[in-house]
Parts: sequence; C-alpha cells; structure tokens
Amino acid sequence: MMEEKKEGLHAVVCDLDGVVTDTAVIHAKAWKIVFDEMLEKVSKEKGETCEPFSEKDYRAYVDGRPRLDGIRSFLSARKITLPEGELGDDVEKLETIMAIGNKKNKIFREILDKEGPTVFTEAVDFIKKMKSMGVRVAVASSSKNCGPILEAAGLGDLFEVMIDGIVSQERGLNRKPEPDIFIEAVKELKTTPERSAILEDATVGVEAGRNGGFALVVGVARKDDKEELFASGADVCVSQVDQLSKEWIEKWMQNVTPAPLFDAWDNTGVVLKRLDGATEEMIAINPHLKKTPKEIFSEKEKIVFFLDYDGTLTPIVDRPEMAKLSEKMYRTLLEIKENYTIAIVSGRMRSDVESLVNIQDIVYAGSHGFDIHGPQLSLIEPHAEKTIPEVEKVIAQMVEKVGDIEGVIIERKKFSVGVHYRLVKDQEDVKKIKRVVDEAVEGSENLRLLSGKMVFEILPAFAWNKGFAVRWVMNALNISWDDTTVVYVGDDTTDEDALRVVRTRGVGIRVTDQDGASSADFSLKSPYEAEQFLKKMLEQKNK
Repeated sequence: MMEEKKEGLHAVVCDLDGVVTDTAVIHAKAWKIVFDEMLEKVSKEKGETCEPFSEKDYRAYVDGRPRLDGIRSFLSARKITLPEGELGDDVEKLETIMAIGNKKNKIFREILDKEGPTVFTEAVDFIKKMKSMGVRVAVASSSKNCGPILEAAGLGDLFEVMIDGIVSQERGLNRKPEPDIFIEAVKELKTTPERSAILEDATVGVEAGRNGGFALVVGVARKDDKEELFASGADVCVSQVDQLSKEWIEKWMQNVTPAPLFDAWDNTGVVLKRLDGATEEMIAINPHLKKTPKEIFSEKEKIVFFLDYDGTLTPIVDRPEMAKLSEKMYRTLLEIKENYTIAIVSGRMRSDVESLVNIQDIVYAGSHGFDIHGPQLSLIEPHAEKTIPEVEKVIAQMVEKVGDIEGVIIERKKFSVGVHYRLVKDQEDVKKIKRVVDEAVEGSENLRLLSGKMVFEILPAFAWNKGFAVRWVMNALNISWDDTTVVYVGDDTTDEDALRVVRTRGVGIRVTDQDGASSADFSLKSPYEAEQFLKKMLEQKNK
C-alpha cells in the first residue's frame, strides 16, 4: 500500500438520513408509532402513564443508531427491560426488542412505499459537484434500508461506495459511535481519514467521525441543533450542505494553524486569528475552537495528559539512542504524575520508551499505540501482531538495500521499521531510500508508509494509530470527555492522528517551531516550552 499523497481533499463520506434524504422524517414517524404502541402497553401493565415518544427522544436515543441499538438505548432511558427475542418474533405483541425492531421496519417500509423519500436537492448537487472535481464520495449509514431508499429516490448511482447496516453486519463492523463504517468507506475509496470529510446530522454519527480522526467533521444542522452536534465533536455546522465547497474544505485542512499557547493563554484575539483562513459567514465553527487555554483548563477539575516522547519531551537528535530526558524534565514529569493522570504515547518500542522515561505506574503506549501497558491494563493489538513476520522481512530488505548508505539508521522495532536519513548528506541517497521504502510497501495490503521528521516508517496498514490508542486508554481507565480535559502533546505528523481525535473536546498541542497547518489547537516551540507548560499546569493545580 503506497503512502497517501499529501495535499487536498480526497473524499467526502455522507450519512443518508437527514443529510441527503429526508427519510429521518419517515423513520421518526415509524419509531413514534411503534414506541407509542409499546408504551401504551407498558402503561396498562404497570398501571401508570408513560410519556409518549418525542422528537427529543428520537434525536437522543435513536437517530443515527442501528435499529436494535436505538431500541435498547430508548428502553434503557425509560427503565424498561425487555428480552432480546428472536428474528421472527410476532410484530403485534411487541414483547421483545426484536419484535419492536421488526414492526418498526415494517411500518417504515410501508410509509416509504406510500410517500417516498424526500430528497435534499442541494445535497445531491453538492455531491455531484464534488465528483466532477475529482473528490470521491461514499454513503455510510447504519440503516439496512439504505439501498432501497436510494433507489426509491432515483439516486442509486450517486455514490461510488455504500457501507450500510447490511455491509456492517456482514463485515463485523462496530456500530456508531465507533468510526468503523466511515473508515471502511474511505478504505474502499482508496484514501484515509486525514484526507476526508464526514457529513452527519446525528450526534452519534458526528461522534463517530470525531473518533475516527477525520480531517473535517461537519454537523448538518437542519433541525437547529448545532449545540448538540458541536458537543458531540463537529468541527463546523451548516444548515444546508451546499454552504460547503471543496475550496473551503481545503482551506480548513490547509490554513487552520495552532495558536502559540503562551500568547493565547488568556487572549481570545490570538486564538481567533488561527481560524482566519477558514472563516465563512454561513459556516458556524465549534465554539470550543475559539476558547483560550485558560478558559478550557478552568472548565473541568480532572485533566489527563497524553505525551509524545521524541521532539516533545526531548529535543530531536541525530541518533534515536541519544534522546535522553533532561533532569529538569524528568523531575517535572514526576510532579505531573503525582498530580494528574499521565500516559506516554510514542513511536518507539514500548520497552525502549519505558526505559528512557523510567517512571513507574504510568501508562506507556509504544509502536504508535500497538503495544500498551500500564497499571492494571495491557494491550498488544492483534492485527499488528499478525504482521510481525512481514515487518521482519522488510527490515531485512532495508538492511540489504540501503544499510550501507553513509548516515542511514535503520531502527528495528517489533511492529515497524524506521529508516532515519537525518545524517544522510547525499540527496541522491535520500531519493534511493525513498524509492526502496516505497517498493517495500507497494502492493502490500498489510503495510503502509508514514513520513516523519527525517524518517520513513513502515508499519501495519489498518485502522489503528495514536488516536485509537488514546481512546483505548481512556476507555480502559474510565476517562470521559464529559468530565475530563484530555490533553495531547506531540511534535510529529504521526501525532496528528491523535490531535484530530482530541479536537473540539480536549486540547491538542503541537510542539514545533515551524508555521503550518495542524489539527492542534495550540503550539509550543520546543521541548523546553513543553516543560514550561507542564510547570504552568502544576502551578494551576496548586493555586
């Protein structure tokens, strides 16, 4: 699998209901009929009145979720317990979750056949325009009725790829808010989340897009529900899809830059300046992205730090083994550990970074998150483990083909190989190294290429990265976005995966002395400034 080209928007992935078609109205009608009938039955059995199913219930518990998940979610909210049931359960009795789902689908298809779906023509025009400009498009929906709806609307050939509830079931994809269906869609479109935009009208779908680390997550707020969509992780909201354009999306991807953290600490003007390149009257930007660091860090009592190692806690050096923590940084990290939850997330092997940091009882995520260990938690990503033999072959190829180039350093890792060329003086040799690493991954479905700071890294090609590692650690430690400020600090392109996951619901910080686009909210110029930031957070804690 070749390295993804860098520039521009490659793909747009749309939800169906509420974005392209107005089947959300039909779904809501069907859900209300079946739930109200079920609630009336429960009322009679319990001898008490149950509130009817409302539009608020639809948005909170059902919209965007697979059918049975929506039922479970609503029943849980109403403290109603029903058995799962069987596929052929009687739709008239409504005594099981399966029966409710069957009846809802029956009613939905009846209304669909009678009324037909309403089409948002402005969304269709936008999609057609994207296709004409070379942007690939897919539809990703939890609904098993996605195909019939598109056919009924005369839009059967609008999308190049369709990942619906049927495909999800066949491939064992996790449901929203997990990002599986969106990631599967861009995979089939031969691109990646960092070069793709998500269009969603449901909060659970917006959350899935954010969890997947997509370059842009758009909330389509046709119901004047921007606040809910922003709270779920939307970067921006529009009331109509055609308020977007390829030009604006690429401005967002290329022109939004981190604000210098210390300058922006309590200066809203500095924060807003970073958004200048993407300001558009009809596009609402998430208010979280306009907050100063001081505002954000005063909102929640709990804070957790995810910290990269090389270039973040230590300066970039000529050789990997030379990257040592300064005594001051080490003492600062010890203090941080005593006051906050902390995790080190590195591209290095876990054993290597553990030895270098040498702080006990914290979480270490090595090999870009493939290998995680900490107090009472441990993960070796199973897909990555399967690629170890192929990675070992690539290491042998690198040694054979470029190992004799003066200055090259081949860093052998368990799940990947890094080819460092910082000390290579001859540019023809650098070109040869690039050609060799390209050839090593070309045609392989199991490997991909990442370009870092003067290093090419070959690693497993599947949906796992530092962003997924952050979410895994959060889940393992029961850390919630709702009551915790999640801070990610990193310096390299590989950290952008995590920065996109954190964006709009935490604090992303890029350590760099260069200007340029990043998914980070703020920037620090050097590991020295990173140390000063951590000390500032200790001061805030002790006030």
